[in-house]
Amino acid sequence: MVATEAPLQISILQHGRQRQVSITMRTPGNDVELALGFLFTEGILSPDLDPETVSARHLDEQMNHLLLELPSSVAIDWQRLSRQTYTSSSCGVCGKTSIEQVFTTIPWGDSLGGFKVARSTVTALPERLRKGQKIFTDTGGVHACGIFDLNGELLEIYEDVGRHNAFDKIAGKLWMSKIIPCFNLIVVLSGRASFELIQKAGMSGFRFIVAVGAPSSLAVELADELGITLCGFVRKQTFNCYSGYHRIS
Repeated sequence: MVATEAPLQISILQHGRQRQVSITMRTPGNDVELALGFLFTEGILSPDLDPETVSARHLDEQMNHLLLELPSSVAIDWQRLSRQTYTSSSCGVCGKTSIEQVFTTIPWGDSLGGFKVARSTVTALPERLRKGQKIFTDTGGVHACGIFDLNGELLEIYEDVGRHNAFDKIAGKLWMSKIIPCFNLIVVLSGRASFELIQKAGMSGFRFIVAVGAPSSLAVELADELGITLCGFVRKQTFNCYSGYHRIS
């Protein structure tokens, strides 16, 4: 058995005009959450926007083209959105500039989240995430993103061939449910922690990130700047903490 991979074209309809904003290779399913999460983490959809004002529908029988109709009140920087989509695999600019760009759109401060998480809870999270990865169990070929409470209970999980897509599906679900900002929740990544994933987590208000794999240097810098606790190489007995270690008891 292998994981399904298919293209998803995301288009926006606004003021009677339709424009394509992204094409991503994804695991079909939860396309609406994926598209909404992508637009939210890119700063297009405000956390205060009423989800009922946004409609979505597929335009083809294969369900590979999704159209989102946005209210006229949503301001879109088309040039920035196109540039971010084009450079999705890499920021395309120097680290300092990348971090500054994040701060121009992130809606939260850098000092919230005064909780503490037990060390034993941190080390238990990857295995708990793994037990919820149904597609991975069958195929071994997808990434996962899971949301946990501070006691380590799994609340939500999404899987996708793309790790960014898995996070966007989570972010879209949270946005639709009006749960953002997620100051008192933990997000767990099945792979490495890249700059883009830290940016998405920061946009969503997360203050605690656990990754099974390694973070990049720029991911660590951004997590530190945003006041986020970032743990990597998390195993049953050990892990590395790269920033925000004051939240670990």
